[in-house]
Amino acid sequence: MPGTSSFHQQVAADKRAAILTAATTLFGTRGFARTSLAQIATAAQVSKATLFKQFPTKDALFDAIVDEAWTPQVRPSAHPDPTDPETGLRALGTLYADLVGQPGMAGLFRLVIAQAPSSPELGRRQFDLGKLPFFEEVRRYFRAAADAGSLDVEDPTTAATQMLGMISSFVLWPRMFLTDWNPGASAVAHAVEEAVLTTLARYGRR
Repeated sequence: MPGTSSFHQQVAADKRAAILTAATTLFGTRGFARTSLAQIATAAQVSKATLFKQFPTKDALFDAIVDEAWTPQVRPSAHPDPTDPETGLRALGTLYADLVGQPGMAGLFRLVIAQAPSSPELGRRQFDLGKLPFFEEVRRYFRAAADAGSLDVEDPTTAATQMLGMISSFVLWPRMFLTDWNPGASAVAHAVEEAVLTTLARYGRR
């Protein structure tokens, strides 16, 4: 029955979410190397067989945490138009702010930083699997806009770094140090808008 199938799918999704939450917490408190899959199963209140079926290794589990954090909940159906950089940059900036502003993102960054001395590979995988694909999307947009003649950009990598850096400096990094940092939607939108306007002032065609 369709209803039964939907029920089982929801149960599986709930268990997966519980596993990822428990793993993120234990990796951050106990350390990646000192945390076992069995301990994560206990904390998530699932059987070891259930956990091993989805995540046979801790590496696979960490990669899933990264993928979950960097997968947008809502993504525009079409790629931003490179001939309209104000709209395109605003869309990409808003998406980035939504990603780095979610509560779990700060926890992921703290986890990676805390475990860097003993598990430096976590930082590399967080970057390669998480931020880099999104950064490449923004960099490609700057290149496309330059090719379309709507932006004057010689170095898309620098341009992408500058715009995303302005957004993360307001949305993400204060949250790393201030547990009560939680700017509202209007404040985040303002930060994105200022980053876009500053970028257009620097790279817009005159």
